[in-house]
Amino acid sequence: MNIFLDSKTEKSLINRLRSAGCVFAEEETQLLIAEAKSIEELLNLIEKRVSGFPLEYVLGFTKFCGIRIEIEQGVFIPRRRTEFLVQQAKVLTRPYDVVLDLCCGSGAVGAAIATVRKKILLHSVDIDLVAVRCASTNITKIGGQVYQGDLYAALPHSLRGQVNIIVANAPYVPTDSVELLPREARLYEPKVALDGGKDGLDLHRKVAEKALCWLASGGHLLIETSEMQGAQTFEIFVKAGLITKIVRDEELNATIVIGTKSG
Repeated sequence: MNIFLDSKTEKSLINRLRSAGCVFAEEETQLLIAEAKSIEELLNLIEKRVSGFPLEYVLGFTKFCGIRIEIEQGVFIPRRRTEFLVQQAKVLTRPYDVVLDLCCGSGAVGAAIATVRKKILLHSVDIDLVAVRCASTNITKIGGQVYQGDLYAALPHSLRGQVNIIVANAPYVPTDSVELLPREARLYEPKVALDGGKDGLDLHRKVAEKALCWLASGGHLLIETSEMQGAQTFEIFVKAGLITKIVRDEELNATIVIGTKSG
């Protein structure tokens, strides 16, 4: 059902969103109109957005790497810069590779890789039950498996030494900096998906520390980090025994550290 709004009403809704601080009020209004099944539902969606709810929670989905990713309230919302992580992983991924997405959140990274690189064997892990439920919606329909647990501990032992690609968008915000994040992230997204510990790199250490046990010979570990933390994550990878490099995309403000298990 398509809702018809006269130009005056539509402009009023746009102004309402703009007054609430929505920079892209016109685009958001069009998205909300497209999703609503009635005027009443549209007004309800507008009210949620005006109250501060992230747009992705209001809509119930986001677009990531050109595909639709279902989003539940309380799940980390994938950022556009993380598309660079997917781009780097796609270059290294071959048919029938085993791909592991750690700290998967909504499952967006694994789903985006699998959409382009067909025939991979995708495994996704998150410690948060809501994230696992949301990821299952996005992953199982493309043949992937989702596990709940703490990183590698959630995986079947049969995968040890068999993983070709590990991707991780693990939290890397230092604990003291979480309160400085944008309001939407700070108030609505799960802290477990944001807080990376005192220096922001606790999860990077845990992921890298056991990577060699799970990677196949010549396999790769890719982690998103910040430009400022890149050198530290690099050293963490080297200490873990990985052949390491840093790649950067200025346009997306994205930094990825890539480690390879020697073959």
